[in-house]
Amino acid sequence: MTDHSVQTYYFEANHGIPNHPTLPVLLYPQALQAKPTDTESIFNQNHWLNSWTNGVFNYHHYHSNAHEVLGVISGEVTVQLGGEEGQLFTMYAGDVVVLPAGTGHKRISASPDFRIVGAYPDGMSYNTRTATETEKEHATALAEISHVPLPKMDPIYGSQGPLLQYWHSV
Repeated sequence: MTDHSVQTYYFEANHGIPNHPTLPVLLYPQALQAKPTDTESIFNQNHWLNSWTNGVFNYHHYHSNAHEVLGVISGEVTVQLGGEEGQLFTMYAGDVVVLPAGTGHKRISASPDFRIVGAYPDGMSYNTRTATETEKEHATALAEISHVPLPKMDPIYGSQGPLLQYWHSV
């Protein structure tokens, strides 16, 4: 866990998926490759709580009231981030992705042994929204996104992690 390599991706609003207007998605390739089964424990130690182990929904959705970290603990998955015109990512055991509030995500395909852990900064509760259909719904989602506080800790590296460098008040 000493390699802090991270990839950043920005997504604009896309077919009713707001995505985050300023924060990038952070992808940590193979950050937990040595011990993917410790993913939930590592997230929890760094105050990313309210964790679960399961899969990813097979429809575009987002959380307007919480940031989310996802860590693949077994198998592989192809997800689409950013909405219908977003980008495809294939993730493997040990890969971690941090989604800022509003980021659309959808499972496209997965291996039979695929499992993933999700968690939220300081155990925040999260909602699940699909594409907004009206201007009012979109405005409500954007207002919720703008009020989600920045995490105090990187989900993998704690107080010294790259999330704190890439995500800051603008």
